Amino acid sequence: MSGTARILAAAIALAGCERPSGSGRGSAPAAGPGARPEGFTGSAVCRPCHERFHGLWETSRHGLAMQRYRPALAREHLAPQAADIEIRGRRYRVDLDGDPAAVSERGPKGEKRYPIAFVLGGKNVYYFLTPLAGGKLQTLPLAFDVRRREWFDTSASAIRHIASVRDEALDWTERPYTFNTSCHGCHVSQLSTNYDPATDTYRTTWAEAGINCETCHGPAAAHVRACEAAGKGSKPPDLAIIRMGALDPERQDDTCAPCHAKMVPLTASFVPGERFFDHFDLSTLEDPDFHPDGRDLGENYTYTLWRMNPCAKAGRLHCLHCHTSSGRYRFAGDRANDACLPCHAARVADVASHSHHAADSAGNICIACHMPMTEFARMRRSDHSLRPPAPAATIAFGSPNACTICHADRDAAWADAEVRAWHGREYQAQILRRGRLIAAARKGGGSELPEIIREIAAPDRDEIVATSLIRLVARLDDERKTPASIAALRDASPLVRAAAAAALAGTRAPPAVEALLAATGDDRRLVRIRAASALAALPREGLGEKDRERLARATAELEASLRTRPDDWSSQYNLGNYFIDRADLALAVQAFERAAYLRPDAAIPLVNASIAYARLGDSERAESALRRALAIEPSSAEAHFNLGLLLAERGSLGDAESHLRAALASDPTLAAAAYNLAVLLVEDRVEEAVEWCRKAVELRPDEPRYAFTLAFTLHRAGYDAEARQVLLDLLARHPDHADARGLLAKIERNGLK
Repeated sequence: MSGTARILAAAIALAGCERPSGSGRGSAPAAGPGARPEGFTGSAVCRPCHERFHGLWETSRHGLAMQRYRPALAREHLAPQAADIEIRGRRYRVDLDGDPAAVSERGPKGEKRYPIAFVLGGKNVYYFLTPLAGGKLQTLPLAFDVRRREWFDTSASAIRHIASVRDEALDWTERPYTFNTSCHGCHVSQLSTNYDPATDTYRTTWAEAGINCETCHGPAAAHVRACEAAGKGSKPPDLAIIRMGALDPERQDDTCAPCHAKMVPLTASFVPGERFFDHFDLSTLEDPDFHPDGRDLGENYTYTLWRMNPCAKAGRLHCLHCHTSSGRYRFAGDRANDACLPCHAARVADVASHSHHAADSAGNICIACHMPMTEFARMRRSDHSLRPPAPAATIAFGSPNACTICHADRDAAWADAEVRAWHGREYQAQILRRGRLIAAARKGGGSELPEIIREIAAPDRDEIVATSLIRLVARLDDERKTPASIAALRDASPLVRAAAAAALAGTRAPPAVEALLAATGDDRRLVRIRAASALAALPREGLGEKDRERLARATAELEASLRTRPDDWSSQYNLGNYFIDRADLALAVQAFERAAYLRPDAAIPLVNASIAYARLGDSERAESALRRALAIEPSSAEAHFNLGLLLAERGSLGDAESHLRAALASDPTLAAAAYNLAVLLVEDRVEEAVEWCRKAVELRPDEPRYAFTLAFTLHRAGYDAEARQVLLDLLARHPDHADARGLLAKIERNGLK
């Protein structure tokens, strides 16, 4: 399938946010507590010496992140269900008085009861888990809203109402609601999923339910021995434990981040005190769950916006300034504004003059304006970016702002006029400019590319905005982005450097290859593996010994990261792309088919499987994979495009034309489809072929093949004057283009028409 465009890995596995599906096979024991890993003691051992802190932890949201279901919990915290809830033609009701308590399902196939084994959360929502076949713990379809005191449909609450995203409620049995797959130890401690890919089953265990002491302080056995050896009342010279107060602010934040980030796990070996970007990648504003200005829209946790926080970026604020290790807020009640001390003492002393609200009003609390609360899927979260209200961004992007959250009866135009009257300077301008660039980049961003490149390289660039822009413009077929990405490989932020490395994937320009080879020796694992991925197809022959060794080490880290989550569809998808780059086509097919099994509602693994099949010479399986993809997603531009090329090679020109037209109907920016459609039509519909070729050149002016084909098609149609000009322009950019020189000589020899 020559000319087939390789679909780049775009899927990101995010804790609790991916959209795979599937069902378990076989049987396995229900997940539950198991043996502690070596060196761990359990929280009960901490109690004798740390009774006060143990008591605070035990009743905290961390300590109660997951607990066994108890009738007492239902009596104290839940309410009866008012009426059945209908989901996908089935009716559900919770029975809290049953033995055991269960959720009943009544449908065309009769009634089933799913016992409630464990309970998650409780601050905003209580979720309930039931054991299913294959060792799965599955989130039940009914959850309880703590504030509204009502039961609701779990998966319907998580529909993302985003204009650019087709979304629908998942069935509650699908993988995103499987505890073993999605929770990553953020509700239990010392989790081992023990997943068996051969049988698609789990034997998941954990040391303790909830987030225990050792999750943040590391294994305690050596600490206990050291304290016992020192004797009662004596402090050992080495406490042999991770003390949060001894970590610098960045390490403290990195310890909290894994459970409070929309992230991609790179390893399963994170230890408190280690660096976040050695173990995780982070979702940024390329994700449509964020508004273009970076305000929350969907499920985003906290850490992305935290890294936009000016106080955190200045090194003056960290998680434990405002929160205890058990997650409690330190500044409750009338001490709320003390959280902004000591840096903002003058404003805290006279908040009213800064806030323009009465001293005894809710608007006189700093976090009301700088950390407004939004809600998604019944979960409420504060905006940790600490930016000021920007009602002008609400007008531009539809994002929330603190003013109209509180003043729900007024609109953003009113709020914008108020803040402009209060502040002489135009403080919203930067938020608007950056949001406009993100919005433009999401739509393609070609015309804004020079400004986007300047923003990425600006001395005051924001790390999250720069990363987002690099990731978004990486999709553009425009060589102007390459020097910007090479320069960004020297950025101070490992997140920006990693995005830049990923953006250079497939680039063979010597400066890019040299920069990527250097990046395989970066001091952060995230950067190293993104650079190794970008160089996966690079022949090793001809590399110097140092480069070859460094690339080999980074490649080993890359392969390990791609195998970290064998039950995650996007890990398998990206593994398949890696194998395609390495020309390990049989392994690529296995990985893509596994991704399709784990996420049967996704077309893209099957599209890429078709590419691997075609390169193996198996056109029948290639076609089958593409038709399976179209059965899942009938409007898939990638599937239509690749099937069009495959059918054209077989001589089924009519069907090929239909699929290429369908590809362009779904994605009018797909230049390769326009080009191939022009080639298909040139024999008998040359005028239409000219127009499609013009479209391809308009979309990809940097592609010499498209420009030459336009000139050839124009000549074929009798428009030699225009063909000559196209060729002259092409030769000005590519003076060694032999075919262009030959066609130009022919046109000039025959005389212009």
